[in-house]
Amino acid sequence: MPAEQPTIGVKFVCAGTAACMADMITFPLDTAKVRLQIQGEGNKKITGSISKSINKPVTEVRYKGVFGTISTIARVEGPRALYNGVSAGLQRQMCFASIRLGLYDSVRGFYQTTISSDLPGFNVVTRILAGMTTGATAILFAQPTDVVKVRLQAQNKAGGAKRYSGAFDAYKKIVKADGVRGLWRGTLPNIARNAVINSAELVVYDLTKETIIKRRILPDSLPCHFASAIFAGFVATCVASPIDVVKTRFMNSNPGLYSGAIDCAAKMFKEGGIKSFYKGFIPSFMRLGSWNVFMFIFYEQLKKRVMEHKKQQRIQHQRTQFA
Repeated sequence: MPAEQPTIGVKFVCAGTAACMADMITFPLDTAKVRLQIQGEGNKKITGSISKSINKPVTEVRYKGVFGTISTIARVEGPRALYNGVSAGLQRQMCFASIRLGLYDSVRGFYQTTISSDLPGFNVVTRILAGMTTGATAILFAQPTDVVKVRLQAQNKAGGAKRYSGAFDAYKKIVKADGVRGLWRGTLPNIARNAVINSAELVVYDLTKETIIKRRILPDSLPCHFASAIFAGFVATCVASPIDVVKTRFMNSNPGLYSGAIDCAAKMFKEGGIKSFYKGFIPSFMRLGSWNVFMFIFYEQLKKRVMEHKKQQRIQHQRTQFA
């Protein structure tokens, strides 16, 4: 008798919880990634409230490498700055991960019954379509939390007065300055980014895990989940890094700096060439790779524990009925 499969509700809750747990562990790496991606954006000098008070520009804090960036942030702004935007980040994961991961199997099943199985690469194509669909759908709901998270992570105490005191202050000020539309700033590049990254993560993880189990390299266990997750994280980083950098720059920019995502990408290319699209690649991979490992392991284990608990409850109920 085949094992009982988790319901959509179980997947929703487990995915959101696992993503939040992974975020709490890897958030400093994400903050370092954002700082490295926006480093050098616009003017090379910061002219915030501090510079105005002393009537001369303040030199921008420079970041070097992942751990150098984390060390600099902790030293200059305090360790808590590494978790700037974490509340918005957790809000994002509960919304985003629940949809993109919780709906993946159902959407994949829909495409597999809708599309002809004679299509070349049917197995891969349906998974890619499912990943793109759930990734794009999820970001439509989670976009405001993503905008606030990036803004909070990007603000630097050393560059003058902080723009926002917290997540709710950021929501309020963004709406006041740019209207409700400001909370959906950068939606198109973010949809592109998350459709691509979701496909890369879920499809590569799905296929890698399936291959490892089918070829009996490893059983369906923690080492299998670890290997599948780290490979999925690397592929996703390679594919999504250029979109991710454009998204971060555009979402953090002041109104009027860029006319759109394409204009942002064009100016980035003019400033630094192809290399500018891979700024922060190492922290991106460290963050995404480690995040994938924690998230998928937590997700698989949470599903397993929930289903075991339901099974035990069912057995206990049957024993009570026949007692």
